[in-house]
Amino acid sequence: MPRMERGTYDQDLLALLRNARHIVALTGAGISAESGIPTFRQAQTGLWAQYNPNELATAQAFRQNPRLVWEWYSWRRQIVSQAEPNPGHIALAKLEELTLSREASFTLITQNVDGLHQRAGNRSPIELHGNILRTKCFDENTIIEFWQDAGDIPPHCPHCGGLLRPDVVWFGEELPHEALRSAWEAAETCDLLFSVGTSSLVEPAASLPYVAIQFGAQVVEINPIETLLSPSANYVLRGPSGIVLPELLLAAFGRQLDET
Repeated sequence: MPRMERGTYDQDLLALLRNARHIVALTGAGISAESGIPTFRQAQTGLWAQYNPNELATAQAFRQNPRLVWEWYSWRRQIVSQAEPNPGHIALAKLEELTLSREASFTLITQNVDGLHQRAGNRSPIELHGNILRTKCFDENTIIEFWQDAGDIPPHCPHCGGLLRPDVVWFGEELPHEALRSAWEAAETCDLLFSVGTSSLVEPAASLPYVAIQFGAQVVEINPIETLLSPSANYVLRGPSGIVLPELLLAAFGRQLDET
C-alpha cells in the first residue's frame, strides 16, 4: 500500500477524499497529545505516579476511595480545560464541513474524552469512552449538569443522594451501547475511513477499520509510528495529524478551504 512522504499525496486518494459518499474519522489519544493532553498512562506522573490504572479507573476503586478517584479526574479535567484544539482537530472539522456541503455523510468517532473535537467544530462526535467534562450519578447512571456545592468530595447527586462520578468508561465497564452501535454502523456503510492517532490496540474501537475494510471501504492511517493496522491500511501517512491532515485537505480541496 502507498506510504507517502508528507506533502505528497496519491491522486487516487485525493479523488476519493473529494468524492466519497460517507467519510468516517476514528481518532485516538495521539491527536489529543498534540494539544498537550497526556495519554491515560502518561497522566500518572508526579503526584499520581504511585498509583496504577486499577486504583484510579474502575468502579471498585471508586467505591473504595471515591475522593481519590474524583480528585484525580478533577486534575485531569483541569488539564483538558486548558488545552486547545490543534490543527488536526480543526482539519477534521473542516473536512466535515466540506463533506456535508456536497450532501455526503461524515461521521467522527473518537476514543478521546476531552471534547476537543466539539470545540474545533465537529457537530456530533460519537464518544466511545465518554467525556471527562460531563458528570453522572454513580448509582443511576444519568447525566447530572447541576448540583449544590456543599463541599463534599465527590459531590452528591441532587436526585438520589448518591455519589457523582465522571462520565467516562472505566476498566471493566461496557461502552455506551448506542455509541458503539452507531460507530459499527458507520464503519459498515462508509467508503473511506481515517484512523488518526490511534494505537489500534484498544478494543472494540480497534476493530472498526477492519469492519470498514470488510465492507469494501478504503482505510487511511495517519500516525507517526507503525501500528497493528498499518499492514492492512490502503494508505499510510506517517506524521502527526496536525501536519498531515491540513496538508491533505489543502492538496485535495485547495481554494475550496476558503470558500466554505
